[in-house]
Amino acid sequence: MFAKAFRVKSNTAIKGSDRRRLRADVAAAFPGLGTDQVSVLVPGKEELNTVKLYAHRGDAVTVYVSGGNPILFELEKNLYPTVYTLWSYPDLLPTFTTWPLVLEKLVGGADLMLPGLVVPPAGLPQVQKGDLCAITLVGNRAPVAVGVAAMSTAEMLTSGLKGRGFSMLHTYQDHLWRSGDKSSLPSIAPLALDPPDLEKEESITADPAMQEDLRCLTLEGEDENGEAQQQMCGRKSLSEASEDSNSRGLNPDPTDSRTLQEQMDELLQRCFLHALKCQVKKADLPLLTSTFLGNHMFSCCPKGRQLDIKKSSYRKLSKFLQQMQQEQIVQVEELSKGVESIVAVDWKHPRITSFVIPEPSPTSQTIQEGSREQPYHPPDIKSLYCVPANMTLLFQESGHKKGSILEGGEVRTIIINYAKKNDLVDANNKNLVKLDPILCDCILEKNEQHTVMKLPWDSLLTRCFEKLQPAYQVSFPGQEPIVKKGKICPIDISLAQRASNKKVTVVRNLEPYGLDPCSVASILQQRCQASTTVTPAAGAKDSLQVQIQGNQVHHLSRLLLEEYRLPRKYIQGLEKAPKPAKKK
Repeated sequence: MFAKAFRVKSNTAIKGSDRRRLRADVAAAFPGLGTDQVSVLVPGKEELNTVKLYAHRGDAVTVYVSGGNPILFELEKNLYPTVYTLWSYPDLLPTFTTWPLVLEKLVGGADLMLPGLVVPPAGLPQVQKGDLCAITLVGNRAPVAVGVAAMSTAEMLTSGLKGRGFSMLHTYQDHLWRSGDKSSLPSIAPLALDPPDLEKEESITADPAMQEDLRCLTLEGEDENGEAQQQMCGRKSLSEASEDSNSRGLNPDPTDSRTLQEQMDELLQRCFLHALKCQVKKADLPLLTSTFLGNHMFSCCPKGRQLDIKKSSYRKLSKFLQQMQQEQIVQVEELSKGVESIVAVDWKHPRITSFVIPEPSPTSQTIQEGSREQPYHPPDIKSLYCVPANMTLLFQESGHKKGSILEGGEVRTIIINYAKKNDLVDANNKNLVKLDPILCDCILEKNEQHTVMKLPWDSLLTRCFEKLQPAYQVSFPGQEPIVKKGKICPIDISLAQRASNKKVTVVRNLEPYGLDPCSVASILQQRCQASTTVTPAAGAKDSLQVQIQGNQVHHLSRLLLEEYRLPRKYIQGLEKAPKPAKKK
């Protein structure tokens, strides 16, 4: 449901009466939660927002957000927990297990097929058709997806574990997860199981055909036309899958003679120094320690490794930062009660200056901090020209017709060849071109038809370019070029007044440059420490605009020009940045 970006309709703080009603609904929907747990999930005084949005397929969804993370979402009057909630309450729903390789397909919008299930020795949980279920990966109890059972457990076994098992609603790394703090998947150890029932085990392993089906994992997703796609087969035993998980770095390097704690201490300091040297700048200070960890340190973690402070000797981020403060690398202060921020960094400290930045892999450089998306590179934008109907005769000799798209060099060559082929170059002055009837009709105004007989080369070419219709080509690395008629709209930055004379910064036209408005809004929210919203842009079909509280043009300028390296000519409104205050 959230495999693609959604559109936010409204974002409002929940009232006291609605908060109590929500608490009652949660208690009724999830009877396994105690009263205290419900009170923690739906807090009484902390900030709690209701976000109404439309999924990419048009479903109206209500999301409840607490502490910046979506905790619940409501669809057709049914409440569902998000993965953020399930990580705190992993036993809230009946749980089914699948292979780590399957997660990528689930994130892409696929449903989970029964051959992809891992059958535990104790058997599958007992569920009925339509029951809400959680999906975990082998070796980790932390849920990675929420779905609805497409059939009962009895029907699953009767079918020989074939067919669609679960309709996925929400997964780890989908757009709903991205709307939160993008926490990494925690590691929750599996529960100790009772000795398996030998008779049941024999009944499961006795059928070789079923074993073969379990080896072949088939996933069905839907593309934009609703056609089934995405199939994958894997032949791995449970032990092989566990070794695969280790090889991807979810656990420390088994060849390293150091203890797990020593390896995690080294990784923690490495991510800390890397983040300070490459990502944090003076303008970002003061920086919340939680933001520093979630948006900077995690993104500097090497590919295949997972940073877990609880497995280090420090146990907590605050203790680690205290140690770094004692070494005079950073200065940490409690700017508000219970909230610590990094207020100063000594970038000339020997540990920072001597830190060697690891060679980045192509998949590690991302468009947004802390994410794992494809690398962003500024597009190559090329101006093109389209042949209009009234200039067809001029270009048809070179094999072009109405609507043909040409580059500037091609247009220049065609005009020069036309003039030379038809002996239009003035014999006495090579810089002048005589105008024949076709050129007159194409480039001259009506009142010039009988007065202008010759034109200099530069004037002739300039007039031709002015008469052609504009077009442009946008090319992203590794993608087919996109050609469109008209002029590309620049990224528009404007300031607007809202209630109580408050200023907001509005950014439009990000999509033509390959920028996701939701991702840009998330980055600006963290950089500016201000609220952001994404709404449909007025007068533009299928286009979104980002609104940031306050005048944030300076932050936008740094993001677009320095980090995304977009040419300044494609951005308008940068001059609206607040001017520095005059020194007294």
